[in-house]
Amino acid sequence: MKQRAPLTLAAVTAALAAVTGIASLTAPAAPAADGKKTAAARMPVERSTLVCPAPSSSDIAETAYTSYTPGAAPGARGEAKGTGKGAARLTGATKDAKAVLEPKEPGKPVGATSSGSEAPALTGTAEGALAPGWTVQQTTKVAVGRARGVLAAACGVPGTDFWFPAVGTSKGREDYVHLTNPDDTAAEVDVKLFGPEGPVKAEPGRDRITIAPKSSQRLLLSTLAPDTQLADVTAHVTTRSGRIGASVQVAEDGVGTDWLAPSTDPAGSLVLPGIPSDATSVRLVAFAPGEEDADLSIRLAGPGGSLSPAGSEALHLKAGMTASVDLGDVTRGEAGSLLLAPTDAKKAVPVVAALRVVRGSGAKQELGFIPASGPVGARATVADNRTGENATVLYVTAPGKADAKVRVTASPGTEGGEPESKEIQVKAGTTLAVSPPPAPSGGKGSYALTLETLSGGPVHASRTLTLPHEGIPMFTVQPFTDDRSTVLVPKAVQDLSVPTE
Repeated sequence: MKQRAPLTLAAVTAALAAVTGIASLTAPAAPAADGKKTAAARMPVERSTLVCPAPSSSDIAETAYTSYTPGAAPGARGEAKGTGKGAARLTGATKDAKAVLEPKEPGKPVGATSSGSEAPALTGTAEGALAPGWTVQQTTKVAVGRARGVLAAACGVPGTDFWFPAVGTSKGREDYVHLTNPDDTAAEVDVKLFGPEGPVKAEPGRDRITIAPKSSQRLLLSTLAPDTQLADVTAHVTTRSGRIGASVQVAEDGVGTDWLAPSTDPAGSLVLPGIPSDATSVRLVAFAPGEEDADLSIRLAGPGGSLSPAGSEALHLKAGMTASVDLGDVTRGEAGSLLLAPTDAKKAVPVVAALRVVRGSGAKQELGFIPASGPVGARATVADNRTGENATVLYVTAPGKADAKVRVTASPGTEGGEPESKEIQVKAGTTLAVSPPPAPSGGKGSYALTLETLSGGPVHASRTLTLPHEGIPMFTVQPFTDDRSTVLVPKAVQDLSVPTE
């Protein structure tokens, strides 16, 4: 049996720095005099970094940015340095760019707008009280043209490894992967494609890119292999050095456009939450990145329980090959979430997955994506929610065997108002559509929704934002994922910090 190498303090520090924020680190806990272990404390992160892709290449695009930090993190035993209002700044992804958003204090969302195709990719940091749970959303509406539609993205945490099932290189598709480097050193990036027959051979030199410091590039995926046209592909984006933010912007002739966020890390079981009740077409795209084939059961968790879609009860994934299954109008008038699990519980092969979802019909179709996402955890937030008929719908599912209780809190609006909260119960194996969700009282503008798991679970969730235009149900879906606003830090027995003079 292989033994794991022990982690050094430096390794622990590097691991903590890789997540959304950084907490103060002192010496690791030593045994007390009586031999008992010293307890660790859950502390708020002190610094968060986010990256946003350039929103659109359309001259008539209208983009709204919203920034929000929910406030004190649940379960935290201390306060981040710089308590009080903290500091945060979101700027264009260049060294000399001007600030787009500068939130001033937790609990109060701030917004900004941009027009046209010149809006840049953004990078930013939040410190002190603004760091734990910092969330930024960008929402773009393009009224006409080939890329018409509503496309939105939650600005992501920079990383080194991203999976994008459900991209395409076929005629009529334009899928761009956006790569943004927030740091002061260059990032070396590899982009690999995997189709139904396995790896797609790229033309020499096209699948490796250098992203200069404080800059952003986009790559049309079909140019990696110009002679290969595939409707369903999985893209794998990794870095040889440095870190990046990565998102894929999909535009499909006659169907619309949206952002495809990365799937959650490969896992044996996955949840894809929040298929709208009026979806007219749903296609599942999945990929097994390891060396073993995967056999998955497919179930739809609806308001009354979970069931297997007729004719699509299972999916076989050959290792290294992308597979898809057309689920049609699987929701049949009731919102639901797709649950993927190994058919043999003893053979859980890690997979990634995403859903391509279409609403409307004929010339009035609109496209959206639902990637597999992790649980809400202690707390999760999605900003830029709006009131009005069908504007924001919240979907909450408890995929396991335990019922769950969740608190939903609406922040004040960007133009004032008071927060509102509501506790909801979700039965095991079901999906609850909350329409309308809580909204701020007496306020105007967009607002944030924050979910907290109170008991039971795990809980997965997403929100759909619908902004209809001339009969087209323009929409976008964003999952809620744990905001990782706290980290577990051993209690210091010996202070190793170096005093300054």
